[in-house]
Amino acid sequence: MLELIQESLKNEGVPVFFSLFLSWFLTILIVSSSAILANLIAKRIIFNSLRLVIQKSQNKWDDALIKYKVFDHLTHFFPFLVVYLFAPVFNAAEGWIQRISLTCMIAIGLFAFNSFLNTVVDIYNTFKISREKPIKGYVQIVKITLSFLIGIFILATMMNRSPWALFSGLGAMTAILMFIFKDTLLCFIASLQLSFNDIVRVGDWIEMPKYGADGDVTDLSLYTVKVRNWDKTISTIPTHALVSDSFKNWRGMEESGGRRIKRAIYIDINSIKFCSPQMLDRLEKMKLLTEYIRKKKKEIGDFNLDLKVDPNDIISSRNLTNVGTFRAYIQAYLQNHPKICKDMTFLVRQLQPTQNGLPMEIYVFSNDQDWIRYEGIQSDIMDHLFAALPEFDLRAFQLPSGSDLSKIT
Repeated sequence: MLELIQESLKNEGVPVFFSLFLSWFLTILIVSSSAILANLIAKRIIFNSLRLVIQKSQNKWDDALIKYKVFDHLTHFFPFLVVYLFAPVFNAAEGWIQRISLTCMIAIGLFAFNSFLNTVVDIYNTFKISREKPIKGYVQIVKITLSFLIGIFILATMMNRSPWALFSGLGAMTAILMFIFKDTLLCFIASLQLSFNDIVRVGDWIEMPKYGADGDVTDLSLYTVKVRNWDKTISTIPTHALVSDSFKNWRGMEESGGRRIKRAIYIDINSIKFCSPQMLDRLEKMKLLTEYIRKKKKEIGDFNLDLKVDPNDIISSRNLTNVGTFRAYIQAYLQNHPKICKDMTFLVRQLQPTQNGLPMEIYVFSNDQDWIRYEGIQSDIMDHLFAALPEFDLRAFQLPSGSDLSKIT
């Protein structure tokens, strides 16, 4: 074509320099116009038709193709295909034009394939299994590997050499490549461990103070794990850190059906004493303690009778204490609480006395795992127990405050 235009211009008496310039200009104009026309046809006719078909489709998975612009990338393929096919008209520049257009087509194909992989991930995430077995990290490995291979192929194309010759030369660069892709390999292995060992899933509540993370996992990728904290901030954790460092995963609590309540009341040791008959008569009227006190009265009476101990001898005889009776009351109260699991660890115990008094600890599980309701349940329990202390002639320990000191003066 270029030679025909030059010959036509010479026959018209146009000087050689101008005929050469005009022939190149017209050829470039024709090829460029054809490429633009091919792009318009692909975008306005083919792509728009596909988009209408997808929008009318009942399936939802094909909407991801539009979301990630797979067809948008493919429409850019056709203009470079036109340039590649018209390359022979440029004579001496044919090789360079073909190599450049081929390189562009390969790059566009890579972008389109990456968008397609994003579509696959998006569709996969709609299934329940995606929470247990995320594939985003593996897809990223495929992208990195493919990009590396395509990069070698593009370089070979531009150098007009066989790509296998470049691959064979990479053997000597293995150590350098291992150093360059050290983090990628480390994260890839960590991703495999997280997936195969089911260490963490999307939606898990994890705590990792080292990285300021305390919230739900929202994304598992090759390099990072994103955590939406309870204060709505986002923490990013290196994937390999979840294997090499320690963290707390609350999934076990969620799967167990209960959430632990572990609270203690510090009782003033000076308020601990034996229960008098009058106190026992008063406490026996409490519905939750009636059976317990009657049973203990009989048991203690028989014990003292067998040992021939005078019941009025408080030290030598066996007697109930107000703190022991209070512990029995806590057990009965929690046993009758509708929000406490009865088939999980249920413990009310005294811990070692400290300078702050005698700790009376409850160690039970709530059957409601919702954070807000769970906090309300344990707050209601502690409110009730603190308010019940005076009924047992017990006092909660607290350090002297300003009002306490003012009473001394």
